[in-house]
Amino acid sequence: QVQLAESGGGLVQPGGSLRLSCTASGSIFRDYPMAWYRQAPGKERELVALIATDGSPGYASSVKGRFTISRDNAKNTVYLQMDSLKPEDTAVYYCNSYPARRSYWGQGTQVTVSS
Repeated sequence: QVQLAESGGGLVQPGGSLRLSCTASGSIFRDYPMAWYRQAPGKERELVALIATDGSPGYASSVKGRFTISRDNAKNTVYLQMDSLKPEDTAVYYCNSYPARRSYWGQGTQVTVSS
């Protein structure tokens, strides 16, 4: 059974940075594209960034140029470097495979951007 554990969230001022980490149990990590998703209060969960098994990234237009996704297959970990954060980035951030698998959703990590 695959388990994903997100960490690194917190409270940050607008313009600040955070680095999220997601560690996966199980060797299946290397076989799938991985992605970060987020869900803001009252909104649907949305795709933020994805990374293919070869490391090729893709980004939602709202975060392109500000967020960077990366993966370390040796550590079964995917990262999301978030710079120039805006209040509208406030959400719970989750990692999952891409496409997402229902059984892989973890608890997420809260990111709050506020002065």
